[in-house]
Amino acid sequence: MEQTVNGLFLLNKEAGMTSQTAVTRVKRLFGAEKAGHTGTLDPDATGVLPILLGRTVKASEYLLGKDKIYRTVMRLGLTSDTEDIGGQILSRHTGAFPTQEAVIAAAEIFRGEIRQVPPMYSALKRGGQKLVDLARRGITVEREPRTVTIRRLSVTPISETDYALDVTCSGGTYIRTLCASIGELLGTGAVMASLCRTGAAGFALQDAVTLSFLEALPEEKRLSLLFPTERLFAAYPPVTLSPFFSRLARSGCELYLKKLGLSFPVGARLRLYDAAGFFALGEIRAYPDGPAVKAIKQF
Repeated sequence: MEQTVNGLFLLNKEAGMTSQTAVTRVKRLFGAEKAGHTGTLDPDATGVLPILLGRTVKASEYLLGKDKIYRTVMRLGLTSDTEDIGGQILSRHTGAFPTQEAVIAAAEIFRGEIRQVPPMYSALKRGGQKLVDLARRGITVEREPRTVTIRRLSVTPISETDYALDVTCSGGTYIRTLCASIGELLGTGAVMASLCRTGAAGFALQDAVTLSFLEALPEEKRLSLLFPTERLFAAYPPVTLSPFFSRLARSGCELYLKKLGLSFPVGARLRLYDAAGFFALGEIRAYPDGPAVKAIKQF
């Protein structure tokens, strides 16, 4: 494509593909100069993978920590080195399994802020190397526990051993580790049997399309699948600036709210527009002469 491509493509990633492979293929299909994603999905996982193209890549730092929504199947009675069903099985539970009520009660304990130790089989890097690459070479390194937040956790029984978990959580949460922790608490062990990300960056699975669908589209129709950059910041109020104030904002100057006739609390973020459309993410900051908005990222 000759034109510059910018925007968000929402991929429904299929199993068996790494997130980086998906990004590379989407980038090629759109003919974009740059591409990136907002959070890795395991190769065997499916679901929402937001892919940023062109100038929209600059928004990634504001999206990586955003909440994500998952549906997973937790299987009791097993433990594995990867904490999922695809790993080497380390133990099998041979006794009775807990009641559905006991499983639901155990899961409830993990609501709210919890501490997780990132699994060795993860894309997290240590000394420039992914932990998963070290794990495959038989190397285990110390990992610091970190705080994550489980905002919503519902449990639906499927069988004596299988339970569907619907999870809304902060970025950086490992669903495999959540399943393993619940299994450990129950005394049976547990692994993640499947994982689908149903929501990310404020978008839902029904907004996404598969790579095969994208590949089948004529080149000129692919652009219609892109969301504009501003949709990533839809939760923030829009402010349209006059040509004079727009030039100041684009030059990196702060714009005092009293001169704009606006009132927002310090720390609030805004979508900044001018006659050409959306051009920057702004933030209200405190200055000696009063609060002002400053463009913190221009697109």
